[in-house]
Amino acid sequence: MVKVGDYNTLEVVKMVEFGAYLDGGDIEILLPNRYVPKGLDAGNEITVFIYHDNEQRLIATTAKPLGVVGDIVMLEVVDVASFGAFVRWGIMKDLLVPVSQQEQRMKVGDKRFVKIYIDQQTGRAAATEKIDRFLSNFDLTVEVNEPVDLLIVRKTDIGYVAIINSLHMGLLHFDEVFRELQVGEQLKGFIKNIRPDNKIDLAFGTRGYSKVVDDESRILDMLRKNGDFLPYNDKTDPETIYKAFAISKKTFKMILGALYKKRAITFEDGGIRLAEKGK
Repeated sequence: MVKVGDYNTLEVVKMVEFGAYLDGGDIEILLPNRYVPKGLDAGNEITVFIYHDNEQRLIATTAKPLGVVGDIVMLEVVDVASFGAFVRWGIMKDLLVPVSQQEQRMKVGDKRFVKIYIDQQTGRAAATEKIDRFLSNFDLTVEVNEPVDLLIVRKTDIGYVAIINSLHMGLLHFDEVFRELQVGEQLKGFIKNIRPDNKIDLAFGTRGYSKVVDDESRILDMLRKNGDFLPYNDKTDPETIYKAFAISKKTFKMILGALYKKRAITFEDGGIRLAEKGK
């Protein structure tokens, strides 16, 4: 069965002048010509996003929406009507937030956190601002070290509160943050710690031995490609480190410590140098 408001991999039934028809089970779904990739032909499979157009027909697109059914995202209000407001979805169709699903009446230009869902009466994707009922840390679906998707919802005195996998809440402490984060920003992280009261501490990136080994190898490779020297060390500012290595300063220092213990690098004024053992 085709999943509305989500990605589907479907077979091309036939090519027509204005697009391609895809096998939707009991119906054929149009992929308009503007989204048909070069070389697509009958019998091929293609991954598309499925939604209802303004005439309530199912339409396929290769454009990427800002969220799929089940996601909690921050979207901008682009139009309002007596029955609800429309938020920008990132595709040709805007997403309706009915009046009954608004915490406060929305205005054009507002950016609100919403959860995307399927309206049971119409079968169409819609959005609700009443997201608290979907968020709970009572029964956790995550474990320590597990990679997760994060959505930043607010800044506090000790860090950033984030929604985890559109299901739970957690905190990114400031000592885990290497740059200023924006409300509504989506990023990858992992579960650093789960406390006895089910409060969750978060961190950037991924964790695990294989990841550390990969980062060590990458830094050694960068040294070899740059004359055995890199102008970065434990005194380099966090933002510069992130731009160069896509890791936090805390992780960078940990990796340098591991490489130094292995005698793969040496420290010099203003940077690190590849040692004989690392060559």
